[in-house]
Amino acid sequence: MSELTLSYEKPTIQLTGNDGNAFAILGNVRRGMKRAGATDEELKAFMSEATSGDYDHLLQTCMKYVDVR
Repeated sequence: MSELTLSYEKPTIQLTGNDGNAFAILGNVRRGMKRAGATDEELKAFMSEATSGDYDHLLQTCMKYVDVR
């Protein structure tokens, strides 16, 4: 698997200790990406990939697009 090339520096997002709801995680990561300068295409790609599987897949996808704490 090749490394994902991003147009922004990965922000660090804290997911532990917060609501473990998938929608809350999606929102937190998306906001962090947007603040870091992610393009609309990157935001769409993240949302599409993150919602294409189960909860574990969601978390793995988040770790591709942001640094998770």
